[in-house]
Amino acid sequence: MEPVFAALLGFALGSTPFGLILTRAAGLGDVRNIGSGSIGATNVLRTGNKGLAAATVLLDAAKAAVPVLIAGHFWPHANGLTEGVAGVAAVAGHCFTPWLAFKGGKGFACAAGALLALAWPAMLACAAIWAATLFVSRISSVSSMVTVVAAPVVAWVLGYPQVIAPLIAIAAIVLVQHRANIGRLMRGEEPKIGSSKS
Repeated sequence: MEPVFAALLGFALGSTPFGLILTRAAGLGDVRNIGSGSIGATNVLRTGNKGLAAATVLLDAAKAAVPVLIAGHFWPHANGLTEGVAGVAAVAGHCFTPWLAFKGGKGFACAAGALLALAWPAMLACAAIWAATLFVSRISSVSSMVTVVAAPVVAWVLGYPQVIAPLIAIAAIVLVQHRANIGRLMRGEEPKIGSSKS
């Protein structure tokens, strides 16, 4: 039953749509009506409010990291199973939140928060991969997708085998949420950082 409780905890916390809550509280309306229609930080940034975007990143990361840490605290003898389940469920909750008809964000910030709590050295390495990919491509979605795909490999190289399966599951969720981005990339239509998005 412990993994079930961890999944429920992760999904419940992960489903909180902070991007939408923050933009509405700031009087900027419904963030789903602009840009990609996502509730994540990248779309919040399209409101022009960098502070809200930064807050969205931190809160979205925290809502995945917190259930992982709680699961590890209350069920420490499950060989990392409950922590991994909590992390995957948090990302799923963010991407398919029941509060928004099971629609949500792309999941990258949540994935980063889950990885931070699961294996922080791997998170540091992945942050470097993200920064390097963003510098080269200048495309946010590319850096996000490359990083989540690289994360299980990084975890394996750094000696965290218990988090490989959860990271593969998280990568699958994030890639599914980026399917529209993948389509635009294939058509050469994905906007680069600093360009406008219709």
